[in-house]
Amino acid sequence: MITPTTHLRVARPTDHWDEIVRFYRDGLGFAVLKQFQDHDGFDGIMLGHPGATYHLEFTRKAGHVAGRAPNEDSLLVFYMPDRAEWQSAVDQMESNGFPRVKSFNPFYDKLGRTFEDADGYRVVLHNSAWSL
Repeated sequence: MITPTTHLRVARPTDHWDEIVRFYRDGLGFAVLKQFQDHDGFDGIMLGHPGATYHLEFTRKAGHVAGRAPNEDSLLVFYMPDRAEWQSAVDQMESNGFPRVKSFNPFYDKLGRTFEDADGYRVVLHNSAWSL
């Protein structure tokens, strides 16, 4: 059974290793939690925040083409209710050279800012609290 303490790994391959690491580490401020090389032919890096119940994993395999995101609505959305923290996160992305992009779904432009990584996947920094 999945519970609130179950850890979530979001994993995907990339063709743009250095750019992806820079986007999530330098832009979003994720820490490198673990890294591996040539594990059954795969290299990987896990990025996140120590103690969080989620992390992102990016992998690459020599000779394999990962390709781009399937569409512009392939998102990770981070809800940030504190306005100052949200603005600081937006400023950090922009100061690291990651420009804002227009959201495919206009809902995310109302209270958020959307950024696209080198693989075409998008991250939304949303200035609101999560609620159902």
